[in-house]
Amino acid sequence: MASSKPIQCGPCQEGKVNTKADIWCYNCEEGLCSTCSSHHKRFKGTRDHKTIDIKSYKPSIRAINTKCDKHGQQLNLYCPSHLMSCCDECVSTSHSKCMGIKSLASVVEKTKIEKSTQSVQKQIDSIKHFLDKLINNKSKNIKRCEKENDNIKELIFKIRKDINKHLTHLEKKLCNEADTIWNQEKSKAKDLITEIEGKQKNFKEMQEHLHTVIPHTSKLQSFLGVHQIEQQVHQCQRYVDDLEKDDRTKEFSIKLMQNNEIEKILSKLGSLESLGEVIVDKTEIALNREKSVKKKAQVQSRVQSNITNMTMNIETKIEITIEKEISDMICLMDGRVIVVERWGKVNLITSDGKLQKQLPIPGEAWSVTQINQNTIAITYPNETAIKIFNMENETVTKVITLDKACYGLSFSNGSMAVGLEKDEIRIIDLEGNTLKSIQVECKSYLWKLVYCNDRVIYRDYYGKAVYCVDESGKQIWQYTQDLSGPQGLCTDTNGNIIVADITSNRILVISKDGQNSKVLISEEDGLENPRCICFKHNESSGYICNIKCTYLAKFNLSS
Repeated sequence: MASSKPIQCGPCQEGKVNTKADIWCYNCEEGLCSTCSSHHKRFKGTRDHKTIDIKSYKPSIRAINTKCDKHGQQLNLYCPSHLMSCCDECVSTSHSKCMGIKSLASVVEKTKIEKSTQSVQKQIDSIKHFLDKLINNKSKNIKRCEKENDNIKELIFKIRKDINKHLTHLEKKLCNEADTIWNQEKSKAKDLITEIEGKQKNFKEMQEHLHTVIPHTSKLQSFLGVHQIEQQVHQCQRYVDDLEKDDRTKEFSIKLMQNNEIEKILSKLGSLESLGEVIVDKTEIALNREKSVKKKAQVQSRVQSNITNMTMNIETKIEITIEKEISDMICLMDGRVIVVERWGKVNLITSDGKLQKQLPIPGEAWSVTQINQNTIAITYPNETAIKIFNMENETVTKVITLDKACYGLSFSNGSMAVGLEKDEIRIIDLEGNTLKSIQVECKSYLWKLVYCNDRVIYRDYYGKAVYCVDESGKQIWQYTQDLSGPQGLCTDTNGNIIVADITSNRILVISKDGQNSKVLISEEDGLENPRCICFKHNESSGYICNIKCTYLAKFNLSS
């Protein structure tokens, strides 16, 4: 037995008699002695009760309640729509619209308990296997990311070390230049002093000769001696006159003429808030879990609930001065916004709506996507090319030439999906090599698309639809309800699709399975000609821009 304390017979205890129980009745939820058990088996109302030898009974197993937890009535009916047993009160209050309500006894009669038990056991085993696998994967994930974290720190240290190394080299070079110049100037100054000291020695000799030799000679000798000294003095006078013009007599000082680029570099360093950004890159893993029909239904219900409860509000509207028709907009990882003029320039806008600069990229741009912290890619349909642009160096680092006019562009996990004219979405790597070619039929140019989780979502403006296809070209779903002019397209953090419908002045959300939708904001909320919409990196807020780019509306999304 599971407990050392003996279980007493329930009926005997009612008669104030303590008798050790020999069996346990699950229906009555009490023990029975051999005598009471004999009567129990003969009574019509209890003869079908489930009993077990008291030695096999485990008190830790919770008895199954046959009464309704909510209403206290006997569970006597079964709802096939909700796969649950219920009482009369449940049916009248919660299942009045459910079809096919049956007697619980008839359902129990037809049910093969052993088969159901095996099915439940299979589900339990499947779930346990899934959870064990998830724990194993997550444990490996932790170990791998621990190494990645160490690698990041090493890389940061290397960046700092490389910067320090270069600065040390420049410091040593400049110090050597200072020493060389100082030694040269010092040598010139000392040479001049030596030269002047030699002249002073000559003066001393002339003075001694003038005052000691001349007075003791004849008049002729005195005349000639004074005349010679006078000639020497004239020569010295010319030497002194020349010294006044001599560059060597000028007072010198050594100064540092600072490189003009230093101020720019120091200014950039002052505004440099980070050496980079540590991000979490999440990738779907194939756990291959078997799902029951009931489980799938629950997941679908949860998605519908998420869409149903979703709300969007415009926090503020910021006026901007581009005032040209735009074709695309994205929010960069650092919070700034890229706005692309249709057949025009690529504008960099601060998070508060101020035009920071026009990026120096030649050509007529169309669509943009971000590859990493410092790199973006832009399509140029007239050039049938994609240009890779480094934001930090402000240079085009690569041009990928295609064989068709390219419009929409989206980056995911090392590769890009690009919309080619009206009939092809091509998956390419960053070198321009074709990985997949997806053939589609679209009434509009493949202008707006989102590439994620091995799927491409694109909108057809003239066809008034949004489509989702996989990389093989198989259409997963299409959505045509409530759309009159879909333009802007993006996805939220849960994979739901957000659409800017320019014709109806509305923002809609489509569930990621393409089965449900909801209008989030409309013209009544102050929305006017919304062409582009984008989210901040890994956030539930972002920006909406109208067709002429006269305002940037900041929104928040909640569910």
